[in-house]
Amino acid sequence: MTNPHRITLQAAPARHVVAYEWRAQHAQGVIILAPAMAVPQAFYQSFCEWLCQQGYHVISFDYYGIGASINKPLPQVSTTVTDWATYDAAAVIDYAVSQHPELPLLWFAHSIGGQLFGMVPNNQHVKHMITVATGTGYWKDTKPQLKYKSWVLWRAITPWLIPLAGYFPGRKLGIVGDVPAAAMQQWRSWCLHPDYLVGAEQYYQRYANITTPITSLSFTDDEMLTSHNINAMHDFYANAPQQRHVIAPADINASRIGHFAVFRKSYDQHWPALFAEHIQAAFKA
Repeated sequence: MTNPHRITLQAAPARHVVAYEWRAQHAQGVIILAPAMAVPQAFYQSFCEWLCQQGYHVISFDYYGIGASINKPLPQVSTTVTDWATYDAAAVIDYAVSQHPELPLLWFAHSIGGQLFGMVPNNQHVKHMITVATGTGYWKDTKPQLKYKSWVLWRAITPWLIPLAGYFPGRKLGIVGDVPAAAMQQWRSWCLHPDYLVGAEQYYQRYANITTPITSLSFTDDEMLTSHNINAMHDFYANAPQQRHVIAPADINASRIGHFAVFRKSYDQHWPALFAEHIQAAFKA
């Protein structure tokens, strides 16, 4: 694997995020990979290298309090999910534009990375967004096998565990991952609202104002999201031109795709069929 260049960006006073950049020769554009909730960018490094090999500069990053962007014990990290969009994502976009002002910019979003786009203050610099397995997190709309677990998580576990631990110790529980307290508490409030973050924060008009074209890629065997979750989230981007593609494992001769597995190195033989055409189309549009 090609070693990426590590970058530390100041997103706000006393707030730094770590990003990694792969640079291609004769790049056609820049791709920012926005991770899922509590998933360190290291999880996507093989995929980022593949994107670079296709002829793009690629930047991945960790939200503050996740992965490499932790500079103190997690109970001392103060951040909301909104802060991830307002400060961290914005800093990465600013960096991409400053380094490659002549190239078009693609926001390649996994899960929550696509949810947050409407809150990113400088998202006008993005030419196109591709969302992968992005939907709302409203607990009643998740897959049936997750509904009971979600109810227990939001109603019975997080209210007492976060104050006790000072953060959400998801790795020990095998749920999500380690998340700073305020971020997890905010995400909880979103997941309990029928209109998820857009309703909880009263951001209906803010999301409706987005006109960045969107390509949505979702999977029939996603273990977390239903078609209702996925369509509901993208419907909030009411004025964004959209293409929505629903892909079954059989469509790419795979046994499964799922919410996370698609980015694992073991799935690299499926990346061309899943992503190459959509990325090329996004830059050409």
